[in-house]
Amino acid sequence: MSAEKEVGVFMGAEEKKLNVALVRGPIVFAAGSVNNEATPAIGFAYISGYLRSKGYDTIIVDSIGEGLNVTWPFKKYPGFYCQGLPFDAVIARIPKNTDVIGFSGMFSGEWPVLRDLIIETRKHFPHAILAIGGEHVSALPEYCLRDCLALDCCIMGEGEHTFYALLESYVATGKIQGVNGTAYIDDKDNFVQCCTKPPRIDNIDKIPWPHWPEGYLEKFWEAEKSFGISSKRDMPFMFSRGCPYQCTFCSNTVMWTTGRYRIRNIDDVIKEVKYYIDRYSITAIQLYDLTAIVKKDWIIQFCKRVLSEGIKLNWNFPSGTRSEALNKETLKLLKQIGCNYLVYAPESGSPNTLKLIKKRINLNRITDSVVEGKRQGLTVRTNLIIGFPGESWMDVFKTLIYGLKMSIKGVDEAPIYMFSPYPGTEISQDLIDNGKISLNDDYFFSLTSLNGNYLSTKVVSYNLKMNARLLGVCRLIFNLANYAVGYTLHPKRVLRTFLNLSSNEAATVFEHRLKDMFRRKSVDKTG
Repeated sequence: MSAEKEVGVFMGAEEKKLNVALVRGPIVFAAGSVNNEATPAIGFAYISGYLRSKGYDTIIVDSIGEGLNVTWPFKKYPGFYCQGLPFDAVIARIPKNTDVIGFSGMFSGEWPVLRDLIIETRKHFPHAILAIGGEHVSALPEYCLRDCLALDCCIMGEGEHTFYALLESYVATGKIQGVNGTAYIDDKDNFVQCCTKPPRIDNIDKIPWPHWPEGYLEKFWEAEKSFGISSKRDMPFMFSRGCPYQCTFCSNTVMWTTGRYRIRNIDDVIKEVKYYIDRYSITAIQLYDLTAIVKKDWIIQFCKRVLSEGIKLNWNFPSGTRSEALNKETLKLLKQIGCNYLVYAPESGSPNTLKLIKKRINLNRITDSVVEGKRQGLTVRTNLIIGFPGESWMDVFKTLIYGLKMSIKGVDEAPIYMFSPYPGTEISQDLIDNGKISLNDDYFFSLTSLNGNYLSTKVVSYNLKMNARLLGVCRLIFNLANYAVGYTLHPKRVLRTFLNLSSNEAATVFEHRLKDMFRRKSVDKTG
């Protein structure tokens, strides 16, 4: 599509109001796998809150939120399923008078399905501006635009300011060309990126709080959906944006700007939490931060404020955090404020691999922190990865043993994943440059398959020394061993899991995913 639309009459921003719809497609998962949990669209909630603060009305059309337990085979791509509303139901929920439709393109493994949804949407909205943002799009803007000609532009990085600027440009001139932070294909078929790096919002305290449509969160609460573990009325929340680290396997740097980390003012955080308690009667907070606990002084001050304010909530940290700020003092305070779930991300048990992927952590320190977390009574999880390019079998073995060691020490979960080369990462770019990765649907779907069916023939190894099937076998054996050790050494977990599966509670992601799988209702839809 051209980046310039034919319009009738464009009046000034004070006279012309655009109708804006924000659309999220379904979750994609491989047959036989326990798919990712359905979670509220906090990114769109932030975009909606910002646009509304500027006088624009918005509507969120969320395939996932409207079809929380609905699954259907994507017949165009055998072996893959979607969770959420089918295309026709999503499109039917977009108001006919919509002027601008924004899509969320966060996850590369979902791109082929999302692309087809956008193409179908274009058929019903031939004159609307179709824009897309998110991590996948920020990593591959030109590819996405050429692979999906129905799109008008990509929004790079953080979307609040850029989306607003795009709307203002469209209202004032009828054009979206030249907006900083966007990318598009011009009329001469040239790719144009209106920024060298995605624009960065320095003062995140000035960003309006997320706007949650009436009744939207209740759907997730009633269906017992959550980012981490189920905690009844749990609110999606963010302390910070970005990450100060530059791991070579992580794609977050293209979205949030390399090495940039910004954390909110504690007063604003406390004010927002209190508002949600009063407005929604929430019982828990789910932190969506990339790395929620980085600054020790901040988390100590925050915990003390929560205690002094008498705030009674459960706090869950389901994203992988680090150990530098998590010593006995901070872990004790986290337990005191009601933290009941904490995830660490050592990624590897091999010092050689950690150096290879630029994961600047000390394994002894993270082990000590994990043990102290358990001592304080927290539910703790450690995430590990095998199969990095350049790893040796000895490196893999050290990681597998480290996971088993964590289980013996009492960690509630120590899952092991296969390396996934997500677009925008330093590793994936090296693989592309060396001809090991071709950007196509098979590659994107392989990112979904990697950690689905352990022994799938579709799983790809990006390590020249390691067969994918053998890596899958190792992963399967040690994941089973980790759970077996955990349940054997802590037999009360067996009863806990049984009781949680029959209630609205979950103590671990494992329990939560099992419950999600049992609730799915399949419908026969063609992708």
